[in-house]
Amino acid sequence: MATLTHQESVTAEYLEVSPGTRRKFMLIIVAGVAVLVLGVIMSMLGIGAHHEAAEGAAAAHGAGHGAGEHHGSAPWLKRIIVSLWHNNVFFTGVSAIGTVFMAIQYVAYAGWSVVVKRINEALSAWLVPGLVIMMVVFGLNFINYDLFHWTVPGIMDKGSETYDAIVAGKSGFLNIPFYLIRMVLFLGLWIFFTKRLRDLSLEEDLHGGTEYFHKSINVSAGFLVIYAVSSSMAAWDWVMSVDVHWFSTMFGWYVFASWWVSGIAAVTLCTILLKQAGYLRWVKESHLHDLGKFMFGFSIFWTYVWFSQFMLIWYANLPEESVYFNQRLGGFNGQYTWLFFGNLIINFAFPFLVLMTRDAKRQMIMLKIVSIAILVGHWSDFYLMFMPGTMKGDNGFVIEIGIALIFLGAFLILFTKRLSQASLVPLHHPFLDESVHHTT
Repeated sequence: MATLTHQESVTAEYLEVSPGTRRKFMLIIVAGVAVLVLGVIMSMLGIGAHHEAAEGAAAAHGAGHGAGEHHGSAPWLKRIIVSLWHNNVFFTGVSAIGTVFMAIQYVAYAGWSVVVKRINEALSAWLVPGLVIMMVVFGLNFINYDLFHWTVPGIMDKGSETYDAIVAGKSGFLNIPFYLIRMVLFLGLWIFFTKRLRDLSLEEDLHGGTEYFHKSINVSAGFLVIYAVSSSMAAWDWVMSVDVHWFSTMFGWYVFASWWVSGIAAVTLCTILLKQAGYLRWVKESHLHDLGKFMFGFSIFWTYVWFSQFMLIWYANLPEESVYFNQRLGGFNGQYTWLFFGNLIINFAFPFLVLMTRDAKRQMIMLKIVSIAILVGHWSDFYLMFMPGTMKGDNGFVIEIGIALIFLGAFLILFTKRLSQASLVPLHHPFLDESVHHTT
């Protein structure tokens, strides 16, 4: 039973972000810009390009659906636009998991996680820039309609040379005004509830008592109901509508599973790095053990959803569904096949085997390695969701890694800034005593 007593011996801890640390974050951004420029130059020179495979596959895909041919931007520009969307969807989803994780702990009356609560609060710092970037990149799509095929002019108008009957059948849901409304509404609600929980947490630090805790439970319950619906619809909008002809009833769960385990890995990695830097002295092996169990368990959950979606679609062998996996397994001269199977290794086999024992879940070095592997693995999972449907066979990694580094550096700047604005330990949380004395 959770206690409502206060651990008087716990004192405030404040993160100090040194100028050297800020310079490291800036260097990550600068390195990302350098890699991005290198990737653009390589693309312009045709180094590592697969234009013939891409154009052939695109023509076949268009002919199969009776749609008009659409060429799009130069490969380097198209890759930049797609990669901006890919990275922003990944980082925004992981950021939202900070609030989701915290909300679940509130409604479950969980006490063990209080000492890492501020990490979850800071993780959600990307939501506001995530909304801004998402709207900007959606606007960039209209340069040459590189990201969303359903936005091509005339594609839903019968008689147009670009008319597509399948896309036209989805016009009630996939239309630009409604799409933008959903985007702003979903992220706006996530931002609102995140700010509300953060404000209550800071007020609790100042005044103590249980009033703010009970308010946080009510806010969390409302947020989780909204998130359960909006996250699935966001997955349809932001990811599945890139492959506009394809559909899967399990896709919302699949994207959430990828966001969720990535968010837990991010929390675990940040906890370990702060602990190694001399902070979070109340975090013990027991807390790391629980975070490790979450990573272990939900890596299996992601695999369960992955296999269920794949098995049902592959077994039914319906052309409108199986085309998604055909592209990733053997399409475009097999350019995505190694990544398709590599995702299973890094996102399932590796964390499953490494974290199988109790001792492994309590060792910082093992948890750090697995956390990094999961984050890289699920970034590549989202890469595999976006690239075949947009770039076809004209994909690459240099531009994409460069943009990922830029996002990572910017994310770390915002994350550490929010983390430094309040005590790393929520001093007046009613379950603090339970968290400090947590054992497993």
